[in-house]
Amino acid sequence: MANYDFKAFDTKAAATKEWLAKEYRGLRTGRATPAILDGVSVAAYGGMMPLKQVATVGVEDARTLRVTPFDASLAKDIERAVVAANLGVGTAADSSGLRVTFPELSAERRQQMIKLAKAKLEEARTTVRVGRDETKKDIEAKEKNSEINKDDKFRFGEDLQKRVDKTNEELEKAFDSKEAEMSA
Repeated sequence: MANYDFKAFDTKAAATKEWLAKEYRGLRTGRATPAILDGVSVAAYGGMMPLKQVATVGVEDARTLRVTPFDASLAKDIERAVVAANLGVGTAADSSGLRVTFPELSAERRQQMIKLAKAKLEEARTTVRVGRDETKKDIEAKEKNSEINKDDKFRFGEDLQKRVDKTNEELEKAFDSKEAEMSA
């Protein structure tokens, strides 16, 4: 009885789940989430640096983040970088750093965000389908070259489908959770 190495598919599935999670972290909800500032780069010390390397980001309340620079002289640069990132948030500098406020999402904006989240889910599913098709072709090629028999091909196909279903279920859960967060 032969075995099939699903490592390539598993790697692609894991990367897809990680990609979707990262995309969802960047989608703004009505709630303050430090992850939304992960993509912000600040002009500091003669180059561009990620915000988390020049400041701490904490949650002040449900719709406010507190950005505290390690070096007070960078406060204006950090404010400029957050504004330039065009995240749809308000900024206000004070003596201890920067306050980033999240406006309440309108019903229309919330629907747009949910649509965008759904589109990201479909993109992830497409990537999983491509991985499935590549693995299926590989299994069929192995059968054609007499490396495995018909029974093994059928069994590997079933194993592959179980992995695809499990991955799609996890992607769907990530979407449901993001949709619930945006609707709250």
